[in-house]
Amino acid sequence: MSNTPMAASPLTRAVLEIDEYASGLGWDQPARLFALVDTARLRAQEPGLAAQLGLGDEQESSGLTPIEQDELPTGKALDEFLGTIAWPDAVVGCALTVERLMLPPSAEAQVPQGLSEAKLTQWVAEHPDRQEVRMTVAVLRDGARESALRLREKDTPTEVLTGPDLVPGLAEALAATFAD
Repeated sequence: MSNTPMAASPLTRAVLEIDEYASGLGWDQPARLFALVDTARLRAQEPGLAAQLGLGDEQESSGLTPIEQDELPTGKALDEFLGTIAWPDAVVGCALTVERLMLPPSAEAQVPQGLSEAKLTQWVAEHPDRQEVRMTVAVLRDGARESALRLREKDTPTEVLTGPDLVPGLAEALAATFAD
């Protein structure tokens, strides 16, 4: 969390910590799913795991600890996969980091009508104004949300955008993993 502002909320700090972790792995990575657990509760209930994760007693107790989950299955659409997730009570939130191609709003008028999903993906991939972006989105059981966006062409910690509503569709899909 070296580049994470200390004044940020625990959720923002967790999102930026995950973004920094993903950045260290480089680009062209698969999507990664994280459980978010209360750090103080983790230390109290699972001291061995907390020690393995490097969570010493000197750290603040109001934070969230991201725990990376198993690799996401290949060949299954992300929204379908998210629909299969159920979290135990100890998980207070979850986060996902995923890379996508993005077009500026000005390109929307240029999208050819009637393309299949595969053809649309190809069209976006070949568009001269496309941008590669890494999105990290987190939600808590209580409804709080946070996102971080990092453009490949501006791949520095100071160029990461944050906000609760940057990727609303993905936030909704993650929030649905907590629905009863």
